[in-house]
Amino acid sequence: MSKKVAKTFVGKRKTAVASLTIKPGKGNVYINSRPIETFGTASTRRKILAPLLLMPEARKTHDFQIRAHGGGYMAIADAAATAVAKALAAMSAKNKRKILEYDRMLLAGDPRRTEPKKPGRRSARRFKQKSYR
Repeated sequence: MSKKVAKTFVGKRKTAVASLTIKPGKGNVYINSRPIETFGTASTRRKILAPLLLMPEARKTHDFQIRAHGGGYMAIADAAATAVAKALAAMSAKNKRKILEYDRMLLAGDPRRTEPKKPGRRSARRFKQKSYR
C-alpha cells in the first residue's frame, strides 16, 4: 500500500456494516467523521483498536476512516474491527498470520443472525402460555 490511493474494506456483524477507507497519513482513526476517542465506551474502542495494537507500525503510517451504520455500539465495534483487520491483512501475509493467530473471527466473520418472529407467537420461539385448567 505504498501508493497514495485510498482503499476500502467492509466489515459486517449482525445488522451493522462498517466501511473502512485507509490511506497514508499520521495514524488518525475516525468513526463517522469523529475521532475514535469520542466513540462509545472504553471496551468498544479497545475492540476496534485490537487489530491495530498487533501492528503498531501500520497505525503510525496510515489514517483509518470508518463509516458505520445499523446495529448497536458493540455490533458496530465488531464490524469496524473486522474491517480494520481485513485492511491490515491485505497489507502483507505476515500481518494476516498475526491476526489469524490472535483471533480468527476478525477475518472470518460471524454468520449468526436473529431469527425472524413467527405469526401467532410473541417472538421467534416463544408461544402464548396456556393453563389447561
